[in-house]
Amino acid sequence: MTLVAESGWDSVGGSVQQNRSWFALITFCATTALVAALGLALLFASATVAYAVAHSLQATANPPADANPPAPATRRISGMITDSKCAAKHAKSSRKSPAECTRACVRGGAKYTLVDGDKVYTLEGKEDLLDRVAGERAAVEGTLDGSTIKVASVSSGNAQ
Repeated sequence: MTLVAESGWDSVGGSVQQNRSWFALITFCATTALVAALGLALLFASATVAYAVAHSLQATANPPADANPPAPATRRISGMITDSKCAAKHAKSSRKSPAECTRACVRGGAKYTLVDGDKVYTLEGKEDLLDRVAGERAAVEGTLDGSTIKVASVSSGNAQ
């Protein structure tokens, strides 16, 4: 053993000084890789926290739309009950009353409508009630969606 210490050679044939430098290089590289990995982990963790904070601030600034919007208000509109084919201009040459013409057009596939001045509303539902007041002035109560009224009730006459 004293031979190795004096000569500087190990039993494999390499220099002891040379083996120490390889060990130092490997240790340095491993330490550098570990520090780089920890630095990247810290960078990604802070980026994730920053994203989460920004996302939560945006979520509180823009709350989600209410899952249950309020029900549309019921409205009462008066006008002439007619059909979508003729509207309020029934052909006089047909020799039918406005009620007969409206019923014939609805049987032919037209929809009931309510004409109030220059506004025309399509009526949905309660066809049996609408048939009773076809061709007459009536007040329709229901929910308005665009130009469509979902009929809840119908009253005959000039009720406003």
